[in-house]
Amino acid sequence: MMGSDAKGRTVMEVGADGVALITIIHPPVNALSFDVLRSLKDNYDQALRRDDVKAIVITGAKNKFSGGFDITAFEETRKGTMGREQKPGYISVEIMTDTLEAARKPSVAAIDGLALGGGLEIAMVCHARISTPTAQLGLPELQLGVMPGFGGTQRLPRLVGLSKALEMILMSKPVKGEEAYTLGLVDAIVSPDELVNTARQWALDILDCRRPWVRSLYKTDKIEPLGEAREILKFARAQARKQAPNLQHPLVCIDCIEEGIASGPRAGLWKEAEAFQGLMRSDTSKSLIHVFFSQRGTMKVPGVTDIGLVPRLVNKVAILGGGLMGSGIATALILSNYPVILKEVNDKFLQAGIGRVRANLQSRVKKGKMTQEKFEKTISLLKGVIDYESFKDVDMVIEAVIENVSLKQQIFADLEKYCRPHCILASNTSTIDLNLIGERTKSQDRIVGAHFFSPAHIMPLLEIVRTKQTSPQVIVDLLDVGKKIRKTPVVVGNCTGFAVNRMFFPYTQAGLLLVERGTDLYQIDRVISKFGMPMGPFRLADLVGFGVAIATGMQFIQEFPERTYKSMLIPLMQEDKRAGEATRKGFYVYDEKRKASPDPELKKYIEKSRSISGVTIDPKLVKLPEKDIVEMIFFPVVNEACRVLAEGIAVKAADLDIAAVMGMGFPPYRGGIMFWADTLGSKYIYSRLEEWSKTYGEFFKPCAYLAERAAKGAPLSSPVEQAKPRL
Repeated sequence: MMGSDAKGRTVMEVGADGVALITIIHPPVNALSFDVLRSLKDNYDQALRRDDVKAIVITGAKNKFSGGFDITAFEETRKGTMGREQKPGYISVEIMTDTLEAARKPSVAAIDGLALGGGLEIAMVCHARISTPTAQLGLPELQLGVMPGFGGTQRLPRLVGLSKALEMILMSKPVKGEEAYTLGLVDAIVSPDELVNTARQWALDILDCRRPWVRSLYKTDKIEPLGEAREILKFARAQARKQAPNLQHPLVCIDCIEEGIASGPRAGLWKEAEAFQGLMRSDTSKSLIHVFFSQRGTMKVPGVTDIGLVPRLVNKVAILGGGLMGSGIATALILSNYPVILKEVNDKFLQAGIGRVRANLQSRVKKGKMTQEKFEKTISLLKGVIDYESFKDVDMVIEAVIENVSLKQQIFADLEKYCRPHCILASNTSTIDLNLIGERTKSQDRIVGAHFFSPAHIMPLLEIVRTKQTSPQVIVDLLDVGKKIRKTPVVVGNCTGFAVNRMFFPYTQAGLLLVERGTDLYQIDRVISKFGMPMGPFRLADLVGFGVAIATGMQFIQEFPERTYKSMLIPLMQEDKRAGEATRKGFYVYDEKRKASPDPELKKYIEKSRSISGVTIDPKLVKLPEKDIVEMIFFPVVNEACRVLAEGIAVKAADLDIAAVMGMGFPPYRGGIMFWADTLGSKYIYSRLEEWSKTYGEFFKPCAYLAERAAKGAPLSSPVEQAKPRL
């Protein structure tokens, strides 16, 4: 399933051998728009009518079969502007099954590149499939909140067996051509050069009864007896509920698979068609599709990416500091084939840093994600140094030392001396103003923030922080590096906490405010996890460690004194040598396997911090319903996100959605922080915050941007200069 702009078509050429070759053309991945599907049906009908056509081969232009249903067409479908294509079953039953699969002439799919989603569903309708060894075949629709809608829930289990089909569909896990052949999903593997000719011959062989003519919808040899099948499906349901308790669409998908096994494949097709229509209109699907497009949209930065700049080649990168962050960044870079120089202050620290990188790679070897040979090749890209001598030919430096202003200033002054004039000077700081860091240099135009999230080789987000002086060329270069190391880069402005940490500083503070007024701390974490966050604010504080929590908290208290909640709970616990998970005691206690358990001793710290804050228990907050806990924790985050947008720190609301999803683990099926807020409405959020601010103080006070949107009834995420009322 891929997004696309043009509407696409198919073309048909009939060869002297009597085979009609139908090619899907819709760059870049031959997505199946309604225009492509109409054209496919027209060409098929024509091929079936023509006496000079004996058999049919379907393929995709430019070595890609099809990336699946065109996501941009979802919007048309939701609005109901598509006519008969809108009718449940029109595509999956009338076109796919009753026209293509039931045809009197055999058809073969010639698969190269990708056959994903609807692309694979078209291939499964053909009477045979020929693939290249490296083609990717899969049904990833669940990632977008829907499910296979062109017969995939019925045909895939019949071709590869129930268990494998469930794995491929529920985990959105594609297989390569080689594996598809061993599973029985494709009938032969050939090289790309021989693909179409082999498929043509195969189609003629089916016609001459030299190869089997298989309608996969009616295959039964791979399906278990009903009782056994129901047990497999029951287990799959239990797994889906456990892994995604807030999601309905995986369960709907399993129901459709079961219907086909219990009541026959045509009944299954009709159930799938109805269910697909419903899921397409669901909030989950709207949210996940918003995230899909927003993630691709982060690469578009007005005034930067639209002025004709081409990324310069970054051949070699240097990293200063081999601690947790520096070693993680080094790992991410060498995994994408960038040669890296790692600098430390002495040999002992350097060996420790290199050791961390080796350990990061070794864990991939252990998990079977990397061969020993690849490990050796990758680690050879890393070179350790203790001076600046080899910095003279690097194209980018990333500083990842401790958060100390004067140390960073000294480093950047040194870098200016040792590096080439075009070398990008980046800092991984999470809290210090970049203008301050570059104060002693004359290179402000090439100083930029490259803020990775820990662990840097795993977390998908990269905040690219620009100052007013940073040149657009440097941002374009860093966007390109971000993409090459498989990160989602988000360009943000320079302020305390940038986008993610700035938006989410009220997250833990809201929790502390509630706890001091009587809400159960562990209940808050449970509710926030249930909402879909990887962990609640207190479990997160334990993971990060209280030292970091206090240091970053102080930054926000100094910067925004009027709207920060100042609680002594964390400092009191830290005084008692409770500093979070690393010390095995924080808000939770941890056993040797790092399993967290509530700690009854916490009460005394809460009572003490309550008395220091001078607040009393509020009976309303003691029995706070789950909905109110979610709102009191997240509405201050939404409020801060509105400020980030109003101040121009973020380019657009969708970038904040991606920052929240990829930097903090905000549930993607809720669409990101601003998208979720807009489902509740600016008026509602404003009125709740206003009400709480009267009772609990400035911490909850709605900002001007939010007040203005609420007054107009406008969405929070519409562009800043043109908030239009919601009609």
